[in-house]
Amino acid sequence: MSQISFGRREFLKGSSAVVGAGLLASLAACGGGSSDTATSAGSDTGSDAAPAASDFKAGFIFLHDENSTYDKNFMDGAKAACEELGVTAVLKTNIGESEACQETAEDLADQGCGIVFADSFGHEDYMIEAAKAYPEVQFSHATGTKAHTEGLDNYHNAFASIYEGRYLAGVAAGLKLNEMIAAGTITADKAHMGYVGAYTYAEVISGYTSFFLGAKSVCPTVTMDVTFTGSWYDQTAEQEAAARLIDEYGCVLISQHADSMGAPSACEERNVPNVSYNGSTVDACPNTFIVSSRIDWTPYYKYAIQAAMNGDPIDTDWTGTLATGSVVLTDINPKAAAEGTQDAIDKALKDLESGDVHVFDTSTFTVTVSDTTNANATVDGSGVMTSYMADVDTDADFQGDTEAVSDGYFHESEYRSAPYFDVQIDGITLLDTQF
Repeated sequence: MSQISFGRREFLKGSSAVVGAGLLASLAACGGGSSDTATSAGSDTGSDAAPAASDFKAGFIFLHDENSTYDKNFMDGAKAACEELGVTAVLKTNIGESEACQETAEDLADQGCGIVFADSFGHEDYMIEAAKAYPEVQFSHATGTKAHTEGLDNYHNAFASIYEGRYLAGVAAGLKLNEMIAAGTITADKAHMGYVGAYTYAEVISGYTSFFLGAKSVCPTVTMDVTFTGSWYDQTAEQEAAARLIDEYGCVLISQHADSMGAPSACEERNVPNVSYNGSTVDACPNTFIVSSRIDWTPYYKYAIQAAMNGDPIDTDWTGTLATGSVVLTDINPKAAAEGTQDAIDKALKDLESGDVHVFDTSTFTVTVSDTTNANATVDGSGVMTSYMADVDTDADFQGDTEAVSDGYFHESEYRSAPYFDVQIDGITLLDTQF
């Protein structure tokens, strides 16, 4: 799988910003039990390699296995980083968000791993307990929120500004809607997208909102319905949710924040354009796949493993960006994408990199405040959000503690790595919120 990051340097050289991702493995139901795999790379990695790299072990905990696009994306990053550094990767798959995570993390520490990573939101509390039990070992949790309040020197969180990748994918979606309007397939008032989410977490809200705003930046009449499955990986539920959005709610384009091939398969069956997540589905969905965004975890894994090997401090909260090569898009599929999509993505990317455009620019959307919705927001007479107290410290009551709006935009993933944008903006309808 070849994929190149978005960096300002590549733009200044005039090279393309969005390049290939290969076929994802075909997806099936996850296995029930856990398994582990050790992969060892040679120690001859050149002059930049840390001393005795071949003696260092890094442990990795995954919620599912390679059948999940989400977990496979982490696995690919782990293997690439360890191979490049010449260290041994010990991979543990199908580890639930339960005490099994703590037991697995401690087992990896007992096996001699100098750093242990976990990839799912619900792993966090168990990783924290493992970090307390093994203070000499480094523990890092992707998508977590508590490292900056736990005060443990050996516990860390990491994420990336994937909302920027989703915004760019949204630009591609908006152009597809414009093409459908121009062709007479739909009218402008029917530019209605659907989105299959897993849970009503800030991570998902930030993702679907940034995707919507990317589409809205080029197709101003767009609206969107969002439904939730209550699971990160449930192929049947995701397929049924996408089918419902299309068949019952009239959605003419679908995207997702869920980890199976369920939504893309429903789109291919119905010939409805799809923007997937975590990798290309073009081989399975050649007629409907447009583009996909994903986080490339390789830069973070390399950074954290190298720091652990050298005994250097690791950032409590690390946020990967377009510039670090952590946010990437696949190749667009010319069979499904609208003409001019690549040029539009390149321009939007350049604007994001320069700071001329911010994803959550408050002038580009309005917000309705009520007793039950957006209680932490302050808006002006036009509905433009002028203040938002975000729950960055994640207390049990979800009380806002940090002003997130300044300079005309919401500052996502700046005060901690994991997203905290949980604003419900106008133009997006939540069909269910029980998850």
